[in-house]
Amino acid sequence: MYLDSNLRAEVLSSILGQIIKPYDKKGCLTTENILSVDDFHLYTITGKQQAYVTELFIDEKDFFDPSYDFDFTNFSDSECLRGDEPYKRPKGWYRMALKVKGKYPDGDTWLGTDGWRSRSVPGEWPVSYHGTTLGGAKGIITAHYKAGSRATYGRGIYSTPDIHVAEEECYARTFKSKTTGKSYKVILQNRINPVMREICQRSDYWLIPVHKGVSAEEEKQIAESSIRPYGILIKEISDNNESNHNGTGSLKDRLRSRSVSGWRPVPY
Repeated sequence: MYLDSNLRAEVLSSILGQIIKPYDKKGCLTTENILSVDDFHLYTITGKQQAYVTELFIDEKDFFDPSYDFDFTNFSDSECLRGDEPYKRPKGWYRMALKVKGKYPDGDTWLGTDGWRSRSVPGEWPVSYHGTTLGGAKGIITAHYKAGSRATYGRGIYSTPDIHVAEEECYARTFKSKTTGKSYKVILQNRINPVMREICQRSDYWLIPVHKGVSAEEEKQIAESSIRPYGILIKEISDNNESNHNGTGSLKDRLRSRSVSGWRPVPY
């Protein structure tokens, strides 16, 4: 249990570039610096971090939703549909699900329905990915996807429907866990609003435009209504940077924060 909590906290620390610790009511006298899922969304998507906070805490029961964790390591990468767009399940990765149900005023239709299905449901948003770095996600607005001669397709929030793009084109970096001594890659799994999204000339780059001069509040509203992280994907890697398919069960055991009887895998 201790390793589970600390590994999850290390993953978040690697994404945000600052210290994240499990919240312990006995050892922590204040809840003022507890990281919410809403703040995590804004920090990772817009890069707006609390620079004055040197240490944040997470309350796992309010931050993660282990009932939607899923181990995709040995799954087929055959396509299905989400939001009427092709979706390949992220083979080789383990999803730590964020607690996002009921977080947004427009309900949960954007997530689709629970359980495995090959087709989309009405109102569901497509899946996209965003790679992160050890130094902390600077925000896709300032450290966004680039193509060709390093020219971009405009200012805004970039993500990709292809996990291989997020992983291989320098957007997913590794971090070494002090808890396990092993190295991992981290990628955010999002849903993206098809009404707000623009498909770039390179079709595996998706853009949510954010024009210069918008206020912080407008930027927040654009992010919340356009792209929503709902899972953190983590992959254990070996020294030669190839995915480590051995010991997958032990990774799953370390990441789970509930008993086996309470773990209900549901692939979106």
